[in-house]
Amino acid sequence: MTIIDQQTKQKAKLVWRCRRGMLELDLILTRFLETHWDALSTEEQAVFERMLHSPDPDLYAWFMGYETVEDNDFKHMVTLIQRYGTP
Repeated sequence: MTIIDQQTKQKAKLVWRCRRGMLELDLILTRFLETHWDALSTEEQAVFERMLHSPDPDLYAWFMGYETVEDNDFKHMVTLIQRYGTP
């Protein structure tokens, strides 16, 4: 399997993981993934993947600015998503 095939497979898995219990999160995460994933550094991609393990209410509160993010890596990713991924 080539590197491109692996990256395509990884991104397809992430698209599935971006499907959440809240339509708003589906839209935010999927839009960000589709438009900015390839421009992220390897470290940022790892943070995005790790962040997907967070509960939906936490993600929603962070993206909407209702709560502040304690984790500095997540804080950076939330800022990117707020800037580029929100409808």
